[in-house]
Amino acid sequence: MLLRAEAPQVLGALARRFGRFDTAEDAVQEALLAASRTWPAQGVPEDPRGWLIRIGYRRMVDLLRSDQARRRREREVGLAELAMQETHRRAGPQQEADDSLTLLLLCCHPALSHTSQVALTLRAVGGLTTAEIAHAYGTSEATMGTRISRAKQQLTRAGARFTAPTAADRPGRVSAVMKVLYLVFNEGYAASAGGELARLDLTGEAIRLTRTLVDAMPDEAEATGLLALMLLTESRRAARTGDDGRLLLLDEQDRTRWNRELIREGTELIDRVWKRGEPGPYRFQAAIAALHAAAAAPQRTDWPQIALLYLWLERLSPTATVRLSRVVAVAQAFGPVRGLALLDDLNRRHGLDRDPLTRRRERAVRAHLVRMTGDTAGAATLYREAATLTENQVERRYLLGEADRLT
Repeated sequence: MLLRAEAPQVLGALARRFGRFDTAEDAVQEALLAASRTWPAQGVPEDPRGWLIRIGYRRMVDLLRSDQARRRREREVGLAELAMQETHRRAGPQQEADDSLTLLLLCCHPALSHTSQVALTLRAVGGLTTAEIAHAYGTSEATMGTRISRAKQQLTRAGARFTAPTAADRPGRVSAVMKVLYLVFNEGYAASAGGELARLDLTGEAIRLTRTLVDAMPDEAEATGLLALMLLTESRRAARTGDDGRLLLLDEQDRTRWNRELIREGTELIDRVWKRGEPGPYRFQAAIAALHAAAAAPQRTDWPQIALLYLWLERLSPTATVRLSRVVAVAQAFGPVRGLALLDDLNRRHGLDRDPLTRRRERAVRAHLVRMTGDTAGAATLYREAATLTENQVERRYLLGEADRLT
């Protein structure tokens, strides 16, 4: 979507020139709203970015002028007006720089907590709604909205500017950026709600920004691993649903529909950086995705190796989603009884069946494993339970369809 693609560039331009990230984001939202109302009737302007920046500039001045209580604000208004009068600082058709990476690094400012860094970047650069970000964190929309608002206020108090980070804080901010891009991609690949299984605008933007990161930091092995993971995962997108729109699990997919070019590129990337220092979580996940991609048929998948990689990944990144994925791999490698035993143990110790990020999928995984043992009635009940926990209509239809087929 054009507006989503241009928003980070407009925000970057305003934040750089005015030095006020919080106000700049408000101005960008006003400009996007004006575009959504004007462009359908009058057509998209020849220079969409320049149009949005000009509207954003005007709104920035209005917002700064609205608070005249302090002399500091009055001085900022004067500086903003001066910036608009200087022709060499005007934003126009010649604006070509991609500010997305700099904006990502700004959102990952060390003054913010890691959670706030990720949430703010998802909102400002990824274009996710507050509700979608809240789902990614397993919290309420109101709580996430407050967190994002406070994050913007913290940036203002810290005097954050639209500039590159120092050498000292760069590694931490790059790590946060990778986490952001990972979550943006995941939300796009498996939409948390709505009538579509995936949101191609988000997956495409996540891949684009990750390429930007890799180009800017070619020696950052984990960034390359993250890009490999995205490409290998995205390669399966066309095969995830059947002609009737039904969701297809990995072993049901027509592998001739997998994108071989993305598989080739992703595999080459992970092979290139796998042994470059100790692998991190993104390289482990990319290696797992590469093993799936290498299997010409489901029965040729190296599940024991995948289960081992998930064990190492869990030790490195002990999250609920990683633990549940290990259950699936163990069940595929060693049978459903062993998988169910591991799932019961992880539920007792870590509460996967209660964690907001895995509760729905835990029910679905358990249903699948119970089905493999031959207990169709129990599996049908579990599929229906899982269906009540998802807001994605494609997933819900799949889960209910599986339950119906077993009764």
